[in-house]
Amino acid sequence: MKDLMRLREETFLAAQGGDPAALNELLAQCRPDIRRYARFQCQRSSAVEDVVQEALIILYRRVGTVRSPATLSAWLARVVGRLCLLPALMFMKGVEELDSLADSTRFATVPVHELRMDLVRALESLPAPHRDIILLRDMQQLTIAEIAQHLNLTREATKSRLHRARALVREYLLSKDPT
Repeated sequence: MKDLMRLREETFLAAQGGDPAALNELLAQCRPDIRRYARFQCQRSSAVEDVVQEALIILYRRVGTVRSPATLSAWLARVVGRLCLLPALMFMKGVEELDSLADSTRFATVPVHELRMDLVRALESLPAPHRDIILLRDMQQLTIAEIAQHLNLTREATKSRLHRARALVREYLLSKDPT
């Protein structure tokens, strides 16, 4: 066990130093842990593999920012947790500020699984052009320019449609009976 930890520490330090072979080895060593964290933390089982891939990319890019091999597991668990929540967080961020404290209190008391279902229903209630633009921006995280090109719109029309789509989602969510 101690040899495995030393191997992992040596691999970690070499990967931080830029050794490509060590970085590949570190990614291979961390993949099972990342998958286990994702299975535990992600609500949708279909998101697990996507989260694993994203976490590996983040590890690849940011291994130099991790303080020590001892903190790597905790750092990865936080990364995976954030990635599991990212679609809902990105969408909620895009729904703009709530108008009143009562609205924010109401949403804070709604169980997460119910809020997710409400978001799905809100998206389903949108006309296709509005639903598409929200999915492109908040789920696929495309830029305004990329969305405009994809939909063959101007940047201004893209921003306007996105703003209107988010307003429609907010209207839907706020019109729901709080009970």
